[in-house]
Amino acid sequence: MLSRFLVAAAVTAAALGTPAHRSLQVHEKRDNAPNGYSLTEPASSDTVLNLRLALVPNDTTGLIDALYDVSTPSSVKYGQYLSKEEVEVYTSPKEESVSAVSQWLSENGLNATTTSPSGQWMAIQLPVSQANDLLGANYSKFTHEVTGVQVVRTLTYSIPPELADHVEVIHPTVTFPNPYGSGAVMQVSHRSAHAREFRHEKHSRRIHKRDSNSTMSSPCNISAITPECLQYLYNIPTTPATNQFNQLYIFGYDRDWPQRADLTQFLEKYRPDMNSSATWSLQMSDNGTDPQNSSIPQSETTLDTEYAMSLATDVATTFVSVGDIPETADDFLDYLLDGAYYMLNLTDVPQTVTTSYGLDENLVSEKLATTICNAYAALGARGVSLLFPSGDGGVSGLHYPMIAGEMCTTFVPTFPSTCPYVTSVGGTYNVPEVAATLSGGGFSNLFTAPDYQSNATSTYVSALGSTNSGLYNGTGRGFPDVAAQAMYYTIIHNGEESLVNGTSASSPVFASIISLLNDQLLSAGKPPLGFLNPFLYSTGSSGLTDITSGNNYACSNYTTGFNAAIGWDPVTGLGSPDFDRLKTLVGL
Repeated sequence: MLSRFLVAAAVTAAALGTPAHRSLQVHEKRDNAPNGYSLTEPASSDTVLNLRLALVPNDTTGLIDALYDVSTPSSVKYGQYLSKEEVEVYTSPKEESVSAVSQWLSENGLNATTTSPSGQWMAIQLPVSQANDLLGANYSKFTHEVTGVQVVRTLTYSIPPELADHVEVIHPTVTFPNPYGSGAVMQVSHRSAHAREFRHEKHSRRIHKRDSNSTMSSPCNISAITPECLQYLYNIPTTPATNQFNQLYIFGYDRDWPQRADLTQFLEKYRPDMNSSATWSLQMSDNGTDPQNSSIPQSETTLDTEYAMSLATDVATTFVSVGDIPETADDFLDYLLDGAYYMLNLTDVPQTVTTSYGLDENLVSEKLATTICNAYAALGARGVSLLFPSGDGGVSGLHYPMIAGEMCTTFVPTFPSTCPYVTSVGGTYNVPEVAATLSGGGFSNLFTAPDYQSNATSTYVSALGSTNSGLYNGTGRGFPDVAAQAMYYTIIHNGEESLVNGTSASSPVFASIISLLNDQLLSAGKPPLGFLNPFLYSTGSSGLTDITSGNNYACSNYTTGFNAAIGWDPVTGLGSPDFDRLKTLVGL
């Protein structure tokens, strides 16, 4: 694989002559650095920046219309997914955009390399001194007060007015990285079973007390979730998948690699009816690697692969290792972009994709979030079901504020969960299920509620009245969409059993169910489910078990958040899955 997928050669700056000055207008701006970051000093003028420019696509409106045409069950085009070439008609920039931006860069002695299959993204390399002049920026060094992470960013940048209709976004500029790591929902706060227990200590004691009085049917032990329990809860079949064209992709970031020996040991113990030699295929992007040794400290992809493969029995599974991210995780959004475009460049895309990574939405600029989200819309138009966890911080984003040393003052949504074109998976606990307190959920500050969920979210907001007034955006896209168990998953990691928590467990579980449905649909000569939400919020809702109790309080000393309720809620979405009911609803 190429080191920067589809990047033909390293990007270099041409000899820097005197820049051609044009008048500028502000393209993006943030008033202050994100909470926790503070300006340290101006960036060194000779610091080299690797910037990426996204050109305005040819027809985003047409792409979104096409997405809903193929994803809405009542549409005559339902399931008639687009090809790679058909999607690129929408996502490619216009020739005048390419010409105008290329001329601007050339005037300033810069050469650009195309880095996406449709030609939308271009990359350049230049020193801070030239970037400040070219973009009317003020690149500076910012330091995160809790983690010590340092990053070079600007709070504003500008472009010539005549390019405003041609340049969608430039990155990195006003978007900041997740200071706690690359964006693994579970990894930062859950580096070991001990750390997981510490993070949820207050909630776990309360839950265990409730467990002792619970009348629960075998084979579930809610203090140690296993594949057998999940199969029982969600009616997941144990019969092997058979369709050779059905694919499940798992994306991994942050120097986190699953171990084949761990998977073998896990299957031997928890799926003895399966072939214990079953394993994943490997693909790599952006210098991704896959070392197999016993010293790997992370457990995110261990969880993902063990539960996806033990539940989606015999579905062809691919692990995509993306990037060799440094400790600052400064490249995570680049890698997130490249993961999307890696798939868009495939002739045959996977039907189901689960990714257990994200970051707080307030770190990402609206233009960059929209550009990434539109790439997910393009994948949905090609028939891909994209699932992301909703986060592990309740209404505080990815991280509980008291553990992270920060107290949230307003509710923090998570991205990409807030993208309207992905399916966000929240967390539950216990039997019968209640909302897991850690379950991320709320309303986007960047995206408005899409039509498929506007009635559901407005109903919930209306019932809230003045509760939490001013802490959230009631007109925003609500998340999560659905939920699954998120507490006390048993895994084998580095040859030892551990317990892990997080919605990063919920996402591969739900993805496994979708993948098994896709397997049967393809074998029946029907199209896969593709972008799930229009189905889930309409005919598919009766295939979910509504979760009506619990909450995700996480602000103001764990006293403020949202409550689960009848119907959709910003803790568990529409509810948890039932394979048998969903199977009937998709026409099987």
